Amino acid sequence: MNRFVLSFELIDSPLLIVAVVIAAVGVLAILLWPPRRLMGTLLIAVTVGLLTYIVVHALEGRGVFEGALPVHAAMWAAGGMAAAAVGIVGVCLGPWGRRIVGVVTVLAALFAAALGVNASYGVTHNVAAILGVQALDPATLPPRATAVDDPATLYRTWTPPVGMPAKGSVSALTGSTKIPTGQYSARDASLYLPPAAQVPNPPALPLLVFMMGQPGSPDPTALAKALDAFAAEHKGLAPIAIVVDQLTAPDRDPACVDSGKYGAVATYINQLVPQWAEQNLNIVTDHRYWTIGGFSNGGSCAAVYGAKYPGTWGNLLDVMGNEFPGSEHVERTVAEVYGGDAGAFQSNKPSVIMAAAPAGSYAGHTAVFTWGSLDTTYGPGQLANSQAAQAAGFSVLTHIVEGAGHTGEALDGSLAYAIPALAPVLGLAAPAS
Repeated sequence: MNRFVLSFELIDSPLLIVAVVIAAVGVLAILLWPPRRLMGTLLIAVTVGLLTYIVVHALEGRGVFEGALPVHAAMWAAGGMAAAAVGIVGVCLGPWGRRIVGVVTVLAALFAAALGVNASYGVTHNVAAILGVQALDPATLPPRATAVDDPATLYRTWTPPVGMPAKGSVSALTGSTKIPTGQYSARDASLYLPPAAQVPNPPALPLLVFMMGQPGSPDPTALAKALDAFAAEHKGLAPIAIVVDQLTAPDRDPACVDSGKYGAVATYINQLVPQWAEQNLNIVTDHRYWTIGGFSNGGSCAAVYGAKYPGTWGNLLDVMGNEFPGSEHVERTVAEVYGGDAGAFQSNKPSVIMAAAPAGSYAGHTAVFTWGSLDTTYGPGQLANSQAAQAAGFSVLTHIVEGAGHTGEALDGSLAYAIPALAPVLGLAAPAS
C-alpha cells in the first residue's frame, strides 16, 4: 500500500468532519427526496441506532473489548449505523439518483463511525498503526559525539548550535539499520531523534525504549509528540527513543516473556535492543540514564522488565499498563505462553518480582506510573504496582489524568507529565529544588 496512504493522519485531521458532513448531507437528501418516506425512514434509523447502542454496551459488559469503551465510542457506532440505515433505505426506494446517494451515504456513514470510534480511543493515528505495519522512511543513524559531557549536568552545559532542527525526526529501523531480532519475529522498530541528536558533534543522550499497546504497532506518533514538546522548551534536548514491538502482530500477546509459541521477546528487548543501541546510537552508556517504558500492554511489559532487569534499565515508565501481563486472558496466557505452568505465570507478575528482589536492587531507580481517573479496568492495577514498587525501593512518581479513561487522551496527558518528571533524573532538566 502507498506509504502516503498508510501514514495519513486519521485523528488530528479534518477527515472525520468531511465524512460526517457527507453522511449528513446524504441523509437529508434521502429524507427529502420525493417520493418521501420521512417517518418510516426515521423510525428505521432510530431503531437501528438504538439497537446498535444496546448491543455495543452488552458486548462491553461481556468483556469482548477487554476493558471499558471510551465515552463516545458507542455513540459513534450507533450514529453511524443509523445514518447507514437511512442510506440503505435510499438504495431500496429509488429513483436511481437517490440510490446513488444512498450508496455514498452508507459508505460515508460507516467510514465516519469507524473514524469516530478510533478518535474516541485516540491512540492509532494512521492506517499503518491500525494494520500493524511500518510506514516511516528508513532511518539514517545519527552522528556520534566526539566528546562526552557529564550526563547529570547536560541541561546546564549543552548549548544548541545555530541551525539545529526545530523538531525531532521519526524513522523506521529497517534494512541495514534493523535491530537483530534473534529468535523473535519483531516488526521493524521506530527511532526518534530529538533536535539535539541531529546536529554535528551532538551530545550523548539518555535512551528510552518504549512499547505501545495491543492491538498496536511500533508507532512513535504519541511519544514523538511528547518528546518534541519537551525538547522545544529544553534547548532541543530529549531522550533518543526506540519504539519496539512486543507483540509480533496486533492480535498476539506474548505476555512479555520468552516462549516456544511466540519466541524470545524478552531476550530481544532486554538484550538485543540494548546491544544494538550501544553500538549504533549516540547514547549515554551509563544505564542509570536508560528508561524502559510502555503504554497499556507495553506498560505491563515495562513494569516486568524494569523490575526484572534493574542492571539494564535505570528507570521505569508504565503508562496505564495491565497489572500483570495477560491479565485480560489469564487461562489462555497460562496455557499458551507458560505451557500450563500457573506458578511460572504467577512469578512473572511485576509485584512478585519486585517483592522477591534483593534489598537495594532498585536504589536510585525511578518508576513512573500513570492512569486515567475513569480507567476502572487498569487504574487499580497501576495503583497496586506503584505501591509495590515503592515498597521494593523504587523512587515512585504517580500521575492521574483527570476525566480520562484508557484512551489516547490519557496517553498524551501521561506522557506530558512523565517526560518532564523523568528529565531531572536523566540530566535533561535541573533537579527539583
